[in-house]
Amino acid sequence: MTSLHIHTALLRHPQLSVALDKQVLLKMENTQPAGSFKLRGIGLLCQRAVAAGASCLVCPSGGNAGFAAAFAGAALGVKTTIVVPETTAAAVCQRIRDIGAEVIVHGAVWDEANQLALQLCEQPGSVYIPPFDHPDIWDGNATMIDEAVQQAREQGVDFDVVICSVGGGGLMSGVLSGLHRNGLAHIPLIAAETDGAASLNAAVRAGELVSLPAITSIASTLAAKRVAAECFAWTQRHEVHSVVVSDAQAVSAALQFADQMRILVEPACGAALAVAYENLPVLAPYKRPLIVVCGGIGVSLAMLAGWKERFSL
Repeated sequence: MTSLHIHTALLRHPQLSVALDKQVLLKMENTQPAGSFKLRGIGLLCQRAVAAGASCLVCPSGGNAGFAAAFAGAALGVKTTIVVPETTAAAVCQRIRDIGAEVIVHGAVWDEANQLALQLCEQPGSVYIPPFDHPDIWDGNATMIDEAVQQAREQGVDFDVVICSVGGGGLMSGVLSGLHRNGLAHIPLIAAETDGAASLNAAVRAGELVSLPAITSIASTLAAKRVAAECFAWTQRHEVHSVVVSDAQAVSAALQFADQMRILVEPACGAALAVAYENLPVLAPYKRPLIVVCGGIGVSLAMLAGWKERFSL
């Protein structure tokens, strides 16, 4: 089965490396054809679903998973329906429609969109494509670590910590699965969320899965009120440092990244970048951090400018 995702570059961030006196590595998942890492896991899940007979893919998504599912559906030649909450930007909805998928706007938050998606999957031939909570998704996302390990070896470096953003937990679960299957279970993970969408952090502090009362962060693609059970379970068997940054810090990181690397990413991705740009204490013990630049389609020059003005950055 030919993968829908591509291999992405492992780059050194020159400015951050100098500023922090570390070797800062970037896994450039923003360069995937669907704009984010989501194509790895979602693509694999869609491929396996179609191979098993699916004729329609239904995905509830704040944007990136839906775009990845739509991309996969188009590549596989099947109908795709994406159900998004009202918080999803109109421009993101249009981008999904532009590649041939049906878009249904339903509910104030993702959880409500998810309920409709589950109902739609009662139709014959329709298969539910969750945005983060499925073993195929974790398996697909783990391939970025397979690549990073090989690339780091070829470049003569070895990362000593991984930093990634956490929404529902599909990326984190994939990264940790990838570390373990590559013999790197000793490498810690820094899990970054934004204040107002920090469902993993809430679970870690409570010692059990909990649901947030509401999502208040602008990082809408991190907007899962409850993190996947598998993601929380990883915190019980791997060294995971849960950190929360503000929306302003996430946007500031995205702006600095745009200036320095000439690349646009969402505030959701900015959360992981902010760990380094803010030089958070959790990063102090490590010398060669690997940041997953997860990307995202919900960003534009105009949106970045608006966030910059909103937070007076």
